[in-house]
Order: sequence, then C-alpha cells, then structure tokens
Amino acid sequence: MSKRITVTDTILRDAHQSLLATRLRTEDMLPICDKLDQVGYWSLEVWGGATFDACVRFLKEDPWERLRTLRKALPNTRLQMLLRGQNLLGYRHYSDDVVRAFVAKAAENGIDVFRIFDAMNDVRNLKVAIEAVKAAGKHAQGTIAYTTSPVHTVETFVQQAKDMAAMGIDSIAIKDMAGLLTPFATGDLVKALKAELDLPVFIHSHDTAGLAAMCQLKAIENGADHIDTAISSMAWGTSHPGTESMVAALKGTQFDTGLDLELLQEVGMYFHAVRKKYHQFESDFTGVDTRVQVNQVPGGMMSNLANQLKEQGALDRIQDVFAEIPRVREDLGFPPLVTPTSQIVGTQAVFNVLAGERYKTITNEVKLYLQGRYGQAPGAVNEKLRRQAIGGEEVIDVRPADLLKPEMDRLRGEVGALAKSEEDVLTFAMFPDIGRKFLEEREAGTLKPEQLLPAPGEGAPAASSEGVPTEFIIDVHGESYRVDITGVGVKGDGKRHFYLSLDGMPEEVVFEPLNAFVGDGGSKRKQASEPGHVTTSMPGNVVDVLVKVGDTVKAGQAVLVSEAMKMESEIQAAIAGTVKAVNVAKGDRVNPGEILIEIEA
Repeated sequence: MSKRITVTDTILRDAHQSLLATRLRTEDMLPICDKLDQVGYWSLEVWGGATFDACVRFLKEDPWERLRTLRKALPNTRLQMLLRGQNLLGYRHYSDDVVRAFVAKAAENGIDVFRIFDAMNDVRNLKVAIEAVKAAGKHAQGTIAYTTSPVHTVETFVQQAKDMAAMGIDSIAIKDMAGLLTPFATGDLVKALKAELDLPVFIHSHDTAGLAAMCQLKAIENGADHIDTAISSMAWGTSHPGTESMVAALKGTQFDTGLDLELLQEVGMYFHAVRKKYHQFESDFTGVDTRVQVNQVPGGMMSNLANQLKEQGALDRIQDVFAEIPRVREDLGFPPLVTPTSQIVGTQAVFNVLAGERYKTITNEVKLYLQGRYGQAPGAVNEKLRRQAIGGEEVIDVRPADLLKPEMDRLRGEVGALAKSEEDVLTFAMFPDIGRKFLEEREAGTLKPEQLLPAPGEGAPAASSEGVPTEFIIDVHGESYRVDITGVGVKGDGKRHFYLSLDGMPEEVVFEPLNAFVGDGGSKRKQASEPGHVTTSMPGNVVDVLVKVGDTVKAGQAVLVSEAMKMESEIQAAIAGTVKAVNVAKGDRVNPGEILIEIEA
C-alpha cells in the first residue's frame, strides 16, 4: 500500500539557526518565497526557537512583522513554529494568561502549526499551550524531546506520547535536536508509537553525527508519516538532511513525496548564494561530528556556543566545554539538551571551565532548575550541588506555572506607551531588557541591525557588531597591507594576545595596558588584586547591584547580578567586611579582572 510521505522544510528557521547562529534576515527570505510556496510542502517552519530573540537582539526586526510578511508571501503553505511550552520563546516559565495571549496572537498573525515541547519532557508544562492552540483552531503537535540517558527509554517516551494524546494533540513529533537518534533506535521508537497511538508521527533529526537520513528512512519503514528536511545548501552537519536528497531517495517508491525536484534545486541555488552573505556567522562545526553521541550538544547550541565563546575570546576552550557538558547534565538529572535547558547546562559548563573551578559561580537559572522551577528533572539530581545552589529553600513539586499570578496587566503597565499593540507587550514579556530597548529604539527611529561583513574579496572591509575590526587595509607610505584579526586570547595579567595575519602571514601581538586604569572596551576600572576586590570571570552586563557603599556583607553573599551568554548569575563577596566602593551600575558592561566592588575586611 502506497503512503505518501509529507515534508516540512526548516530553511526559514532551524536550518539557519543551526548553521548561521539564527542570523538570516527577512529581506533574504522574501525573494524566494514564491518558489517555496509552489513546492507543495506540508509546512514551512518559519518562526519560534531562537528566531524571535535574534530578530529583536541582533537584526532589529520586529518578529511579528516578519511573521505577517511571510504569511502574505506564502499564502498556500502552512506556517509552523517551535514553541517551548510554558517557556514560550523565552527562558523562564510564563503565567497561563501570557501563554494564552501569545498563542492567540501567533495564530492570528499567521501560524498554522504549533510544535510544542518542554525541555524536561514534563507534560504538565504543555497543557495550557495545547489548550490555547486548540482554542485558536490550529494544529497542536505534541513533541518528544529525544535524548539518551539511563532514565530515557522507549517505554518512557511512549508514555509521554500517551499523556500528550490525552491532552488533545493532533500529531506527535520526535524532536532529535542533538542528532542522537540511530537508525535502529528510530525504527523501534516509531514502531512502538504507531502501535500504541493512532496519530501521525513526525521525525525531526539533526544530521550532526551523519545519521539523520538513515534514521528518517528507518522511521518511514516503521510507519512514520512525515520528515523534516532542509534545502541542500543549508543542510547536513548540525542542520537536517537535504530536502532534495530525501525527495530523490523516496521518488518512485511507495513513499514518494510528490515534490518537484527541479523546483527544489532552484530554491537550493538561491540559498547557496545567500549563505555567502552570512559567512561571519558560519559555525566552525558544520561537518559530521560523531562526538555528539558523547557530548550531546545540539546543532543550534553548538553554533551559538562557538559564537559566544569567540566573543569571550575563549574559542580555544570549546573542547573543554564539550567535555564538561555531560558532567553538568548528569548533575542536573539528565535533562534533554534543548532550549532552555541546553543554555542552562551549556552556560554553566562554560562558567565551570573558564573559572577553573566547578560551580564556583552557579547561574540563577541552574538554581531555579534545582528548585524545580522548570519542572521535574528526568532523573535524580546531585543533592550536594542542589544544597550548594539553593541552601534551605524549598524544592517545589507542583507545575511551576501554578505558582505564577497573571502577568499581562502588569506587563502592559510596565511597558507603557512604548507598546503600540498587544504584540509589542508580548515582545516585552519574552525579553524585558532587550525588548524594551528594541521598542525604545523603534520609537526614536534608531534601530540599527548588526553589520554584515563582506565576503573575502568582496567590497571594503567593515567592523563587526561589537565595533572591533576583523579585517582592514592599512596604508603606510603608499604601501597597502591587509590585516586580518583571526583570534583573541583571554586577558590575563593585564595583557591580551591578538592573533592576526599580515598579508596572509600569521602573527601574534600582545597588547599591554599603559597603566592600571586601562581595560577592555575603554573601561577605567582598575584590575583586581586583593581578596576584597569583587570581579567576574566572564564578560557581561550588570543586571542589578545588590549593595551600596557602607553596607556590611558576609563572605559568599551576593553583591551583584550579571548576565553573560543570556544567563544571569550572582557574583559573591569573597570576604566579609564593609563595602567601600561600588564601581558599576545597572546596565554597565564589565570584563574579567576588573574591580566592580571593593570590600574592606
């Protein structure tokens, strides 16, 4: 019996999130939308995941306007989004009224299919989102965040699917965000799901380990109904199997997709050209890497982690971070590595590595996780770590959102006249600081997206979004020299190593401050030299200052809250004493080694 396999293409969301740090702009999507709309996809994934964050934080695009624009440009194709259950598109749990309002507006602005998952696979966190999607008359897809660990089995995944089916979902997705599925494990899981449930099964697998196409084929043979792919010029590696390849593989069989291979190839050539525009965001981990079967780092997390470490001047430590991630994950009870738990685990691993001591700094998100504020951990957590993180605070065992009061009225009041619509209020709700900044800049007419660097050999060199040149031409007495900065070392002892090439020849330069007041980014702060000097191990921004001059503090007391890599952490006093100076304020940029607060014993 023939069974047509339907296809979702991830080109407008997950493909560029995995390969290009989510930087694809709407202006580069629109020219090809007419052809994408002709293909006959079951759906196009266009929104959710990190796209909302990237639009507001980096691209200075209104994500709601992007959705409306794509809805108009793709009138014949279902539009799909990835929704993090009670977390929506942010990194915390939102109250039920925010979840309902967000889903209603996403549906109103053009989303047809909501792929809903919870990073802990705690189905309690899916309930309200599923109800809201059904109330909007849209397709609710319940999602299994696939992972491997001593506590994750076929039986546990099937039970999760049954629990979601009882909530009224329309289909089931196996979301293999890290590329951990193997072909025969895929076949076993799909077969078990189809035996127990009469719902369509979708397969979403990243090709990090080079196994995803084989996994999809075994899934199809065992009853799967649908596959997620990416157009070939944005496929494979940390992305997904190539659309054209899977269409060709199934052509003429009982599973034929019916999609036009020649039309798909036209789409592929378009994105082949577009990808060059975003070369500065290319992940260093674009090929097959079977280490994912050990470190379990998802595709989108891998490229973003590399990008973030590069910004910290610590890209050379990425292998240490990859080795630390499984250890942190085990301490936290084996959560699947998918947003936001991938960020929670990944950022804590970075802190552990760069600080040179495990859990010297524990992010606020890890503390909330260990308190049960994200839901129930799949396995047992490290109780010693839990006590270190939360002390005597109570561990909750209810659905986290049950403890949250309605928020929409408060959010409307806080954002005030900056919000011109309910969508603006929801943008502020997702990301209060960067959302407010976005709305303020829009109001002032000063929205400026980060600058794209020209491809090598194309046009004049430019500065990066941080204002640091990466390549430029200098003229000395009529002679031109091309200088490329290829890397930046972590600052130590007041020095920083810059790695560059001069006309193609590698060089290393050490910059040393002229005096103790010279620091990164023009900061006038001195370098820490005494136990009472409070500093940070990670560059970031000050979220809150918890003390003032004259306060008495205890050793280990939190005195600052900083944000780095989208995660907040408390910075503590190393000694007991009196606060003699506070050298920072909320919103300040800070760097490792600087004296932020001075405490006298």
